[in-house]
Parts: sequence; structure tokens; C-alpha cells
Amino acid sequence: MNFNIHSNLEGQHAFLSASKYHWINYNDEKLEMAFNKFLAKTHGIRLHAFASEAIRLGIKLPKSKQTLSLYINDAIGYKMATEQPLYYSENCFGTADAICFRQNFLRIHDFKSGMTPASMHQLEVYTALFCLEYGIKPENIKIELRLYQVNEVVVYSPPPEDVRQIMDKIIMFDKRIEKMKNGE
Repeated sequence: MNFNIHSNLEGQHAFLSASKYHWINYNDEKLEMAFNKFLAKTHGIRLHAFASEAIRLGIKLPKSKQTLSLYINDAIGYKMATEQPLYYSENCFGTADAICFRQNFLRIHDFKSGMTPASMHQLEVYTALFCLEYGIKPENIKIELRLYQVNEVVVYSPPPEDVRQIMDKIIMFDKRIEKMKNGE
């Protein structure tokens, strides 16, 4: 038998996929709820891509209190890099939505398109990853983290000892994972 070729589907996953088979137990209400969540996630991915491109091109949005406008315009105003990977090891890395480091001042901004309340912990991990990757002591820099969500901007400056604690945990857990990979 010659199987049909579906090269256009490579790397994609259907909403009703075999690997996420739980949908076979859904009723209509649960299906609608799950599909709406899926659509929101897809919309968020598209908004992130749009924001990143606008920042790269330096195209500001009209001034408003809307989350997307605030995020894009601030990132452009602070001349931030967008979608910047931060790497410690193959076990621990992430991508900051917007980041810049000048004159010992680290800024990391995160755009959230959803309604679920976000946490600064994600940005603290990005901070720890930045410090580990670039050999910078959090005690020697100023740090400002911003979460953009639901037309609000939450600004936070984490204590250096909190960042140091996350750095230490990354190092410790990374070593443990490597030992586990080697059967130790």
C-alpha cells in the first residue's frame, strides 16, 4: 500500500489529535470550552509575533491604555531586543519577550494576552538566566521587570538575593538532571 503524502501537515497538530485523545470524552460544552481556549492561545501567539515585528521595525501603535500598545511602545522607547533567547544549558533556557541591558540596568518586559493572572516568577527566571549566561552578578545591577496584561503594567524590582537564589537552583537542578541523564 502506498500511503497518502501529507507534507503540508508536518510539524502540525490537529485540535482533535490522537496524541491528545482526551477529547473523545468531551461533551459539546467541554468541546466548546477547550476549542475557545485553543483559539485564545493561537490568538496570543499571533499577537506576540505581531508585537515582535512591530518592535523590530520600530513601528509604534497609537498611544492608548491598551496592553498591546503599552507593551510595543515601551519596548521601542527603551530600544529593547525582542524574542531574545536566554540560555544556561539544554535543560534551562527561555525566550524573553523584550529585554535590554545598558549602564548596569536590566529591563525585561513580558506581554500577556490572556486573562489568567501572570506571575513575576517567569521574569525572575529570565533575570537569573541572563545573569548566568552573561556572568553578571544581580547584586551589581539594577533590575526592572514589567508584566503587561489586561491593560495594566505591573512593575517590579526583585531583590538581588531572590535572583541569586533562582540562579543557584538552576545550577543545582541542572547538575542533578545531568547526573540523572547519565544514570547516576
